[in-house]
Parts: sequence; C-alpha cells; structure tokens
Amino acid sequence: MGELVTGEAVALELRPARLPSRALAVLLDLVVAVVVYMAVTIALVASTASLDVAAQTALSIAAFVLVLVGGPIAVETLSHGRSLGKVACGLRVVRDDGGPVRFRHSLVRGLIGVIEILMTFGVVACIASLVSARGRRLGDVFAGTLVVRERVPATSGGFMPSPPPWLAGRFSGLDLSAVPDELWLAVRQYLARMGQLDVHVGRAMAERLAADVAARTGAPVPQEVPPPAYLAAVLQERQARESRRAFGDPRGGGGSAPLGPAAASPPSPASPPSPASPTAASQQGTPRTAPPQNGQAEQPRDVRQERRPGTGFVPPA
Repeated sequence: MGELVTGEAVALELRPARLPSRALAVLLDLVVAVVVYMAVTIALVASTASLDVAAQTALSIAAFVLVLVGGPIAVETLSHGRSLGKVACGLRVVRDDGGPVRFRHSLVRGLIGVIEILMTFGVVACIASLVSARGRRLGDVFAGTLVVRERVPATSGGFMPSPPPWLAGRFSGLDLSAVPDELWLAVRQYLARMGQLDVHVGRAMAERLAADVAARTGAPVPQEVPPPAYLAAVLQERQARESRRAFGDPRGGGGSAPLGPAAASPPSPASPPSPASPTAASQQGTPRTAPPQNGQAEQPRDVRQERRPGTGFVPPA
C-alpha cells in the first residue's frame, strides 16, 4: 500500500499497479495502436499512389508519429489517465499528489515511452518498474506520475462494537475536550480491527489507549470496566455530543420560553360573561366607570375598550 501526500498535507493510501498488470495494459494499448496504424497506412498507400517516394515516406512518418505517439498522449489526456488497456485492467495514471494528470504529464510519459517501450521493446520499462518501490517506469519518474489500481479487491470493513448496555450514559460527565483527534482516530481504528489482533497484543493496546484517554479526561478508568468496553463507551459519548452539537438536542424542544398561565389557557370567546364583569354590567344597563390605574386618565365610557366586544349601547349623559 503506497502513501501519497496531497498539497493539503492529506495522506492518501493508494495501491500502486505492479509490473504484470501494467505490462498487460501496455500490450492491449499497443495492439490497438498497431491496428489503427495499419488501417491508416493502408488508406494512405491507396490514396497517395500517384505521389513520389519522398512524399509517401513523409506521410508514413507523420502517420507513425500521430498514431503511435500522439494517439496515446491524446487519449490519456482526454480520459484523465485511463487508456483502453488501463480501463480493461482497472488502472489509472495519477499525479504524485493523487490528482488527475494534465497534458504535460501525458506528453512527458508518451515521449519517454517511445524510447523505453517502443525502441527497446519494453526492456527498459520493465527494469525500471522492478527497481522502483512503487513500480514506476522512467516516464512516470520524469513526469511525476504514478499508475494505481482502481479496482481494489473488496475487503470486509471493520465492525465497530457498541458498548455494553450497562455503560449507557455512565461517562456523560467526562470532560472530553482535551482528547486530541489523533487519539480518537487511534481508538476508532483499534475498535474496528480489534477482532483481527492477537489477544495479548489487543489487550495491551486497549490498556494503553484507555490510559491515554483517562489521562486526558482527568478521570481514571473504573476497575470493573474492561478497557475495550471503556473505549467503546467513551467514543459513543463523544459521538453523541458531536451529534447534539451539530443537529441540536432533540430533548431540548424549540428553545422558546415556556408559556405563562394566561398564554397557556386563553379565554374562550364563546364563554358567557360573569355577572361581575364590565361587559355584563353594561348589558344589564348599569353604567360602570373603571377606576384609573397607575396614574392613567379615565377613559370615556362611550369609547370602545381594546379586546372588549362592542355592545352598541351608550348610556345617557
């Protein structure tokens, strides 16, 4: 497994293509190029029979350069590193940082490939691929490219075990802010590959990771809790906090203030008025004047009050 580092300092794990798959892809590309070149040559011979020998030779050289050199360069540039042979073998040409190739990369690979593949029948390319740690030929070295495998054999992903039910919510009071992301990543990788490790190696790794997490949180690991279960429970607590921070606490409601008794139970407009209310008094013909409150002036009796239904009755002066 090769490790590539992008321009953003992100490590990418790619599987470099080895010599057998690359040789098969090059052989398929050569077969296609030779067939196309033979077809173009026959068409040129048939169409240039009336020309002299020098013109026919110049056209033959131009056809050779365009088909066997320019053709692979154009196909590799337009397909972003996937020629016909590489598609059949599940390969792709990428840059050293994992990005797609450009025209200049394909041009350098194609021009050097004429020397190390066509002129030497692939001997130089085979030797360079065997010597290189990532199976690169001279064209890849000078162009800064790498041929990687796109179709990787399917592997069963690591199963992330869940903590025991009796540990649910036990570590909700831990301070996890001091635990770095690198330590969380190590815990996740250990839990995902715990079943693939040796018993003694896995136990020692779990104890070391649990001690590191406990040292960062400031709380020791409970003696009755196994280190793997402790790591799983703490990791689940961290994921739960991240989920609540990102999507909100479903138990927190909408965040609005609770309604008061008046707002929670508004008066029904269909309820009959009580005898002591001003509305009832006005309906009974007894004029009432509300006393002034908080220093406010008394309002006239014939002015309709807010939020009070009008009765249409105005007492005489």
